[in-house]
Amino acid sequence: MPVVIRMARAGTKKRPVYHIVAADSRSPRDGRFIERLGYFNPLLPKDHKDRLKLDLEKVKSWMVKGAQPSDRVMRFLDAAGVAKREKRNNPEKAVPRKERKAQAEAAAKAAGDAKVDTKAAGEVKKTADEAKPAAQPAAS
Repeated sequence: MPVVIRMARAGTKKRPVYHIVAADSRSPRDGRFIERLGYFNPLLPKDHKDRLKLDLEKVKSWMVKGAQPSDRVMRFLDAAGVAKREKRNNPEKAVPRKERKAQAEAAAKAAGDAKVDTKAAGEVKKTADEAKPAAQPAAS
């Protein structure tokens, strides 16, 4: 049973509060969970002490047992100093979409030209091979 530490949405419409829970990965987001580990209230200011509350001992015990935290929970744990989050690397994110699209088209065109060149060379070889057998039967 793969266990994950994730956030389950609670609260009313347009007023979310999230419970941080340990749950089976196959259960629904807001459904059955094994244990509640804390809560997160995104409506409070970032410096408010009640914005995030985690029972770090319970979180550590679940991680020792093999529970995998979600991306957002991993950010909270990294800020608390419990776990180290790996920095993501997406070098294309800084490049504007139009430039990425132009680069992709240029690469596709270059690949297309290479295919045309190999195809043309294959056709030349094929026509040369067809000409040889036609000449041999006439000589016999």
